[in-house]
Amino acid sequence: MTEVNDEGRSQASEEAVRVLNLYETREKIYTRKLKGFYRNLRRWTWIPLLGGYFLLPWINFEGRQAVWFDLPARKFHILSLTFWPQDFMLLAWLLIIAAFALFTVTVLVGRVWCGFTCPQTVWTMLFMSAEHFWEGDRNQRIKLDKAPWSANKVIRKGGKQLTWIAIALLTGFTFVGYFNPVRELVPDFFALEAHPAAVFWTLFFTFMTYMNAGFMREQVCLYMCPYARFQSVMFDRDTLVVSYDVARGEPRGARKKGADHATEGLGDCVDCSLCVQVCPTGIDIRDGLQYECISCGLCIDACDAVMDKMGYPRKLISFTTEHALERGKTQILRPRFIGYTLVLMLMAGLFVYTVANRVALDINIIRDRNLLFRQTPGGLVENIYTLRINNMDNEAHRYVIAVEGDYDYTFKGDREVFVEGGEVYSDLVRLVLDPGFLREANTEVVFTVTAVDNPELTAREESRFIGPSVRIR
Repeated sequence: MTEVNDEGRSQASEEAVRVLNLYETREKIYTRKLKGFYRNLRRWTWIPLLGGYFLLPWINFEGRQAVWFDLPARKFHILSLTFWPQDFMLLAWLLIIAAFALFTVTVLVGRVWCGFTCPQTVWTMLFMSAEHFWEGDRNQRIKLDKAPWSANKVIRKGGKQLTWIAIALLTGFTFVGYFNPVRELVPDFFALEAHPAAVFWTLFFTFMTYMNAGFMREQVCLYMCPYARFQSVMFDRDTLVVSYDVARGEPRGARKKGADHATEGLGDCVDCSLCVQVCPTGIDIRDGLQYECISCGLCIDACDAVMDKMGYPRKLISFTTEHALERGKTQILRPRFIGYTLVLMLMAGLFVYTVANRVALDINIIRDRNLLFRQTPGGLVENIYTLRINNMDNEAHRYVIAVEGDYDYTFKGDREVFVEGGEVYSDLVRLVLDPGFLREANTEVVFTVTAVDNPELTAREESRFIGPSVRIR
C-alpha cells in the first residue's frame, strides 16, 4: 500500500474543499439600507431611465406610437425617424458606438455602468425597495425569515410577492409594447383576445424579470454577466474604482468613541462591517478590488457615516485610483483614454451626420436573369427590369423615373408613380434600343428616381443593358 503523509492529506483536503465550494448553495444576502450621497445619486439616475422605459410606449407622435418596432411591417419608428431593414448597418454602427462608450467610461471611472444604469441593477434595487417596504430593514428581514409562519409573516411575504409580480408584469407589458402597440396589447391581454405570441412574450419577460430581480440578483452579476469577466482588461492604475485605504484603515478593530486609537495601535477602520452589509453583491471591499464589485458606492456612504460618528476624516473608502493611494496623484489624460475618446467622438459624429443626411428613399433594380435580352418584331433589342421604389418617408410622394446611359434608350413603363408613405412600389419596366447604335454588348445604365415635390429626395441605382455581340469592323 502507498503511504500518504500528513502534508499530502492536507493538500487533498484543501482541494476537496475548493471543489465542493464550486457547488455550494447560494447564501441569501440581506442588505442594509443607509442614506448617503451615492444612494441619492443612484435614485436620480434611475428615475429618468425607468420613466423613459415605462412611458415611451404610451406617448403618441405624429399619429403613432413614439417608439415602435413594427416587425411585421419591417419598420422601426423612433420619433420622427423610420428605419428599414436596409438601415441594418446603422444599428450595427450604433452598437459599436455603445461598446466604445462603455470602454471609454470604464477606462475612466470603472464599472459605474453596472452600479448606476445597468437594468439588472436598477430592477434589483427596485425589487429590494419593495422588499424593504414590506419586510423592513436588514435585521427585521433576518428575524422574519427565521420566525415561524404566522398571519403577520404571510401578509408581509405575500405583499412583497404581489408587488414583485406587479412590477414584473408591468415590465413585461412595457417591453412587448415596444413591438406590439401597447394601447391595444393591455386591454386585449386581459380580455383574452391578444395574439398568442404577444401573450407568450409578455409572460416570458414577466417571469424573467421576477426571477432575475427577485431571486437571482447578484448571481447574474457574478456568473452570467460577461462584462464582469473582461472589465479588468480595461482597468489601469489611474482608473477610478471603489477602494479601501489600507494604509489608513489597518489594523482594524473596535474602540470607544473619542478614544485615541493611534495609541492602541489601531487604524481608522472600526471593523463595523457596515460596508459589507450594504453591498448588493455581499463582498468585503477591504479585501481589495474584486470582480464582484459593481462600483455602486453604497459602501462609501456606509463608511462615511461611521467616520462622521467617530469624528474621523471621510474617504476611508472612496472612488479613487491605485496611483492616488500610493502617491496622491492621478493622471486623467492618458493614451488609452484619449484614444478611446477620439474614436468615440469620430464615430458618433459620423453616425449623427449619416442619420441627419439620410435619404428616405431606396430603389432596387433587378434585371431579368432568365432572359439576357430579347429582340422585338421590329428588330429592336429589349431588356426587362423589375423596379422597386421604397418610400421610407412617412408622407406620400409622386416620383419621376429617369434613365441615363451612353445611348438614347426608349423607356417603356410608367414615368411617374405615386407611392404612399412607408409603402413599396414594384413594377416591370423595359429599355429598348436599336442594335445598330450598340458599340458594346454590355453597357452601364443608371436609373434615377426623384420626388416631384422634393428634389432632394433622390435615389440612383446602376444596372446593365445587354445586347447581341458586336462585331469589330
